[in-house]
Amino acid sequence: MRLYDTAQGEVVDFEVGEVVRMYVCGITPYDATHLGHAATYLSYDILQRRLRDMGKQTRCVRNITDVDDDILAAAERRGVHYLDLAFAETARFDDDMAALNMLSPMSEPRATSAIPDIRGFISKALDGGYAYQAAGNVYFDTTASDGFGTLSGYDREHMIELARQWRDDPDDPAKKDPLDFVLWQGAKEGEPFWESRWGKGRPGWHVECSALALRELGPTIDIHGGGVDLLYPHHECERAQSMAVTQKPFVRLWMYQALVHFDGHKMSKSRGNLVFVHELRERHEPMVIRLALMSQHYRTPWTWHEGLLSAALQRLELWRNAADVVVDDVVVNNGSSELVTELMKGVRAHLDDDLDTPAALKTVDAAAESGIDVTAAADLLGVKLDVL
Repeated sequence: MRLYDTAQGEVVDFEVGEVVRMYVCGITPYDATHLGHAATYLSYDILQRRLRDMGKQTRCVRNITDVDDDILAAAERRGVHYLDLAFAETARFDDDMAALNMLSPMSEPRATSAIPDIRGFISKALDGGYAYQAAGNVYFDTTASDGFGTLSGYDREHMIELARQWRDDPDDPAKKDPLDFVLWQGAKEGEPFWESRWGKGRPGWHVECSALALRELGPTIDIHGGGVDLLYPHHECERAQSMAVTQKPFVRLWMYQALVHFDGHKMSKSRGNLVFVHELRERHEPMVIRLALMSQHYRTPWTWHEGLLSAALQRLELWRNAADVVVDDVVVNNGSSELVTELMKGVRAHLDDDLDTPAALKTVDAAAESGIDVTAAADLLGVKLDVL
């Protein structure tokens, strides 16, 4: 298997052991599942399916960020408790994932479940000289971390601009350096807080994922990623603080989903140009949505349009017809072991080539057009042919 490693900037051989540990950043549950989410988790789903097909065990952790600035602001606007909002939106997200036939993660831990782990992590960062206290907060000192910025490859000016866009506040006067980031922020009126030796407060965004990843998977993860918009600041900061605290390599391979565009811009909550999975499910079979997403390579930015659903429906019907071919009013099935074996060989080769799902789909199409039973190939790709 060869996959693109963002840290190295190239497609590399990915040699795995019997157990593959992966962490994909999950949702902040203050709104419904949109196609950007679905595309990301689909890529990791297909990767897991192929790894299991190879005889590997996969241990995938997908966190839930149930306390941060966004969810607190959304809960206040709606007049509900932030955990009630998180519960409701997580339930809707899980329903969408199940409908799209996504494999369940090994663990789906909440940030609020890790407060003791986070406090311990921050203590180690302070004791190691990688963090400092100022203005009631605890900050990570990026100047004390070797190689900060090497994951993204961005220059300092671009990192500062991105930090400003993500509200990491590079203009905070309490920071020693604009790129430093909050590990623990002092309590604010009306917000949830926890006790700590630095005073009442709550964790910063980046430290939540480090604490959860280390708790659930250990100090070194085989694959980590999410949407490419998380590359900086979230993952750059997560990588720096994790390696500082553990003094071990954090991730072997960084794998990112490209952005999905709609109406001329990247799909984002801030712009409001979102396409929600639960709304598409009202008009289309979940397997049609899955195939539409799978028709795009995970590393290539692409634009969503309704034509993708029409093409996916035609593909699904083709595959279903091939699974049960009718000849002279008699249902037959061309399940020749040699033909199916050749088909599976081709599909696997495309998946092993940096998860090339568009090419894999075309290989299945060609087999289906020849009347070959594509059930096994569809199953490997997570497409249920018997669900209407």
